[in-house]
Amino acid sequence: MADSTASPSPADRPVYVIGGGPGGLSVAYALRAQGIRAVVLEKSDRVGASWRRHYDRLHLHTTRRLSALPGLPMPRRFGRWVSRDDVVRYLEKYAEHHDLEIVTGVEVSRVEPAPDGSGWLLRATGGRELTGAAVVVATGHNHTPRVPDWPGRADYTGEFLHAGEYRNAAPYAGRDVLVVGVGNTGAEIAVDLVEGGASRVRLAVRTVPHIVRRSTAGWAAQFTSILVRRLPVGLVDRLARPVAKLSVPDLSDHGLPRPDTGLYSRVKEGSIPVLDVGLIDAVRKGRVEIVAAVEGFEEGKVTLADGTRLTPDTVIAATGYVRALENLVGHLGVLDTRGKPVAQGARTPPTAPGLYFTGFTNPISGNLREMAIDAQKIAKAIARSGDGRVSRLP
Repeated sequence: MADSTASPSPADRPVYVIGGGPGGLSVAYALRAQGIRAVVLEKSDRVGASWRRHYDRLHLHTTRRLSALPGLPMPRRFGRWVSRDDVVRYLEKYAEHHDLEIVTGVEVSRVEPAPDGSGWLLRATGGRELTGAAVVVATGHNHTPRVPDWPGRADYTGEFLHAGEYRNAAPYAGRDVLVVGVGNTGAEIAVDLVEGGASRVRLAVRTVPHIVRRSTAGWAAQFTSILVRRLPVGLVDRLARPVAKLSVPDLSDHGLPRPDTGLYSRVKEGSIPVLDVGLIDAVRKGRVEIVAAVEGFEEGKVTLADGTRLTPDTVIAATGYVRALENLVGHLGVLDTRGKPVAQGARTPPTAPGLYFTGFTNPISGNLREMAIDAQKIAKAIARSGDGRVSRLP
């Protein structure tokens, strides 16, 4: 790798890809296909680190065929809905199959313009200073667990964990568990707890979600999402209402009324529908109880928005993640007020040409699919704008 003690000439600088997950690996392959040297920097000791940390029962909500990265199909033996472990196996095979240049155990803390005005300087662990012709940030949408600043949370003595720490239901058999948050993660953990023998499972809901069947009569929800994603938002909202009434029962009596805002309008605001993998049946049968949103913690109890006070054995906060890009690139003026990159895919921020981002959206058509598409667009953009500055493969 290039460092400050032996600074390479601009034409010898590789493209550095920060992050060894699906986004980073697919970009590295696409760059190699363009004849450009790409070096993946991964802070853990293996690729796919974030996937290894997901809960055991996780399966993709997108189909195997539409979740493969460029240059290598997912094996048919993985089935239609690929498991977490098989995703990890696929990422390992992907890196090996394409002979990607990956350096593990290196965490990049800051990206700055190179002192000579050409390319980028990366400051990393061990005092490393790496110079690259371009940089692709692929550290992931789900980077750092987010826990709301609930009043009294710091003094709560009951068992409390973020969903990122949850693996399976075994430790919670026979226990009363409150899951906070009804995104896909919270919904699936609630079902997992029920099936794993928890004595009581309650799901705290602040904003009622849209719920969509993952597949209906063999037709995956992802197929519809791809077809409608470029249609006007209002039109998709109108089309989704009758479909929801036909495919999803009214759960109003169980605490989950139909949302009063459109499905695609919610998506544009960053809220993906809940893909049903058992939540509907669990709620209808009373095995998962819907309760009001959590407002705080007081005297060892959980206080809800409707004034109810609960004393669960365990609280699991399925409250999402933050991108945590501020220290890495926040000083470059490339993030919006929510910490999201102002440009993604093949576009670079106006103030930072040569700096690319991938995997920081949660598209309705499938994250892996969109990262695979973005990878090839990013590689082509770098190849077009390289002007002899990027290191070429022999």
